[in-house]
Amino acid sequence: MNNHEIDFKLHGDDMQFVEVELDPQETVIAEAGSLMMMDSQIKMETIFGDGSKNQGSGLMGKLIGAGKRVISGESLFMTTFTNEGVGKKHVSFASPYPGKIIPMDLSELNGKLICQKDAFLAAAKGVSVGVEFQRKVGTGFFGGEGFIMQKLEGDGMAFVHAGGTIHKKVLEPGDVLKVDTGCLVAMTGNVDYDIEFIGGIKTALFGGEGLFFATLRGPGEVWIQSLPFSRLASRVFAAMPERGGSKGEGSIAGGLYGLFGGDRK
Repeated sequence: MNNHEIDFKLHGDDMQFVEVELDPQETVIAEAGSLMMMDSQIKMETIFGDGSKNQGSGLMGKLIGAGKRVISGESLFMTTFTNEGVGKKHVSFASPYPGKIIPMDLSELNGKLICQKDAFLAAAKGVSVGVEFQRKVGTGFFGGEGFIMQKLEGDGMAFVHAGGTIHKKVLEPGDVLKVDTGCLVAMTGNVDYDIEFIGGIKTALFGGEGLFFATLRGPGEVWIQSLPFSRLASRVFAAMPERGGSKGEGSIAGGLYGLFGGDRK
């Protein structure tokens, strides 16, 4: 094993958090802002990149490895949580919006998982968090969420989160699945992945489903989410009253209007 071995427990249903159990000197890495709570004697430390062996050696190697995360819209830094006490300690990480946390044992997934750039939550130290580029760059630029994906590599546990209900599809050789780019959460490394233009201008303009699909070809495993955060956010903002109009005081829309920066008296 190149990664730290960690135990975990999921809590909750629609607003889940994962509780990770660390033995002495075991470490888990996480995105900034995902911490919910932790025991005493757990040391937090900010590091460049993910701290894995794949990051490279020396200052330049670490800078290049961490710099790749900027391309996917993530921070240069990650946070490590290490048990420096005696006995088992616990640290918990929470989902940023309603949905599910999916535990992924990379040793059972041929050591590689490709996921949406904002799906990664936490992982055992040693898991490499990199960037997976779509081969056809031209269509990728217009494919929205489908262009830049993260790749998780190693043989330890990783945790990804997704919105709404999660559905796992097992693709047999030759199976083809078309998915809205925002609904694709993760897939195993052996899935052939491309972005395909939706034919028919009327469908593109009036269908309400965007211009591109992610086309996935088996064999492999795919995880789909029913409620991407981008779709949830667009509906919330579409329901907000325009500035200068009625704020719908006392209504749900009015409350959200104030929450997301509406005028305050």
